[in-house]
Amino acid sequence: MKRRLVAGIAATAAALTARRYLANRAAMGDVAPELRSPLLWMLSPPSNMGMLPMTRFNSRLRTPSGDGVTVTEHRSSEPGVRMLVTAPKNSDQRRAAVLWIHSGGFVVGSPQFEAFVTGQIAREIGAVVVAPAYRLAPEHPFPAALDDCMAALSWVGANADAIGVDANRIAVAGASAGGGLAASMAQRCHDEGIPLAAQVLVYPMLDDRTALVPDHGPRGHFMWTPASTRFGWASYLGCRPGASGVPEYAVPARRSDLTGLAPAWIGVGDLDLLHDESVVYAERLREAGVDCELIIVPGMYHAADGIARNAPSMMRFRAGMLDHLRTHLTAEEGG
Repeated sequence: MKRRLVAGIAATAAALTARRYLANRAAMGDVAPELRSPLLWMLSPPSNMGMLPMTRFNSRLRTPSGDGVTVTEHRSSEPGVRMLVTAPKNSDQRRAAVLWIHSGGFVVGSPQFEAFVTGQIAREIGAVVVAPAYRLAPEHPFPAALDDCMAALSWVGANADAIGVDANRIAVAGASAGGGLAASMAQRCHDEGIPLAAQVLVYPMLDDRTALVPDHGPRGHFMWTPASTRFGWASYLGCRPGASGVPEYAVPARRSDLTGLAPAWIGVGDLDLLHDESVVYAERLREAGVDCELIIVPGMYHAADGIARNAPSMMRFRAGMLDHLRTHLTAEEGG
């Protein structure tokens, strides 16, 4: 019985991979050669409830943090958010802090799956990185994830002495859905008078209305598709994407006034489904007087920096993100 089940799963996966190959082989020609990978035919983002169990299982695996850092687990008192805290080794001085919000379309993901990212941030800029395991949709729609991330930020401030953090030098950052949550945090922190040194939005999910676009052209063929963005936003909002009257902070791009927000870095590929909403948000930040650096990488699809981590363009992409954090967190220290 077990053998037949495994064989059935393998056959289904092979059929899906073949179907994806046939549907998208022409689109592969647009991908930068150094970013092409066999994984693009096999990896599929969650686009319905049936895909969640296996995708969630895979996204709870731990990736290596690398050398030179320590990783400890903590939990906030209310509402009891689990957090992974990654810190540089052998340091007794106060460090800046980065709150890293994991990706996963609001429906999958975990901080341990992105330990390779948080380890790099801690090691290369010398910051303490706090990554919360926020509640996932659709079981926990908005505002659960945002509330959990804000609870983690409050925990950092309350425990700054214990974890060796300078509470005056904190940045929020994240990728995909985590980038969208980081943008929402930056807005909420501004409104609540919580100072932030910077925000980093890596191919962020900022606008549910992207799900209403009928034709995305060359974008959205790999790693994050129109079906996945529809499912992610519907799960998070608890209503169809594009519906009127969404709550404040639920969709960062719906906010009309962006003045006063923390300096931003936004990075996205020109083949990413989230390209247009990232560019528009960056332009609106600049129009509002916010310091914003926008990086667009030709031939890059969603999450290519994780798939083709050692490609030169992806190493430069990550270096730009780290430079933004280093610049603004160090400036706060000097000020």
